[in-house]
Amino acid sequence: MASNGSLCGQFSNIIGGQSGFAGGKCVSTINRDQIRAKILGKQFTVTSSFSFESLNNKSGRALCLGRAAFLQNEVDKFTSAIRNQGIKVTSVHNEWLFERPRLIYINIEAVEKPLVFARKVRRALDVI
Repeated sequence: MASNGSLCGQFSNIIGGQSGFAGGKCVSTINRDQIRAKILGKQFTVTSSFSFESLNNKSGRALCLGRAAFLQNEVDKFTSAIRNQGIKVTSVHNEWLFERPRLIYINIEAVEKPLVFARKVRRALDVI
């Protein structure tokens, strides 16, 4: 597990998030502190998370997933950047009612080496 911990730390460092483990998978979480969101008038912390699991030790590939929160005007830039790198966009949706500003969540997935996925995610996040 120590090598996975090290890999998880590298994964998070590339993405720019905080690393951790949840349910046996590596998760990197980014707080979008620049978005001052409220739900029903109460402050809400906007987060995005990226993870990998089911690492194949021979190929180095894993199931890599992401759930990222965006402002409406960021959606097209991110989805274009992520799709141009071969990562699947599996959903674009809102999760909350009565939030301000409107938040759009994008789910992504790929099976590849976690650090390759992390670099692609970072490049896509850099366009917004």
